[in-house]
Amino acid sequence: MILTAHQPVYLPWLGLFQKIQAADLFCVFDIVQYQKKDFNNRNKIKTKNGEMWLSVPVESKGYLDKKIHDIKILEDGWRRKHYKSIYFAYEKSIFFDKYIGDFEKIIFHGKQKFLTDLNFEILTFLLKSLNISTPIVKASDYNFTGHKSDLVLDMCMKLNADTYIFGELGRNYVDIKSFSEKNINVLFQNYQHPKYKQLHGDFSPYMSVIDLLFNHGPNSFSILTNDRSPGMIHE
Repeated sequence: MILTAHQPVYLPWLGLFQKIQAADLFCVFDIVQYQKKDFNNRNKIKTKNGEMWLSVPVESKGYLDKKIHDIKILEDGWRRKHYKSIYFAYEKSIFFDKYIGDFEKIIFHGKQKFLTDLNFEILTFLLKSLNISTPIVKASDYNFTGHKSDLVLDMCMKLNADTYIFGELGRNYVDIKSFSEKNINVLFQNYQHPKYKQLHGDFSPYMSVIDLLFNHGPNSFSILTNDRSPGMIHE
């Protein structure tokens, strides 16, 4: 069984979905420490004025002692701002009418109290829209132990994985020998970002996947996977 995992992020980029679709099981890794100025609570969309960061305000006091699943959202009017920003950025896109109502429901009218709940609801909607059916579990529902590489290894063992897909940065901390000793194969993502037709001028990579979705709708899956190999390399 091929397993991959990632911490919950807001409006994720294309690469995350390529990694999820290549796996048999995806674990939302919501048990690690919340990181300020990371993608836990923010991401970028493309507007007529260029790239725009959308950041969800959170109660970050004492965040060094909190796991991501404990981080609460601050309701300071951000929902209207984000929805309006998405609306005006993509109102002229081909598939605007197909998806804008869902973002209105999830973001503008959403009642999520915790950041992970918001991110999980967005993730499940996006996976459905991209026709990716990989099952999802949450790390907080298990008792994974260890630190960094050992924590991932423990997750693999408890979820009965024989292969694990790391992101490209996994090379910086994984102890490959320990995985090999447990007969778990290690893969690293090698994602080649596709170029696709966008609104608002020259192409800008590394936007939220919603940029692709609004512009290409049902064709988004084949674009984000490059219609080719899963984009993983063996160690």
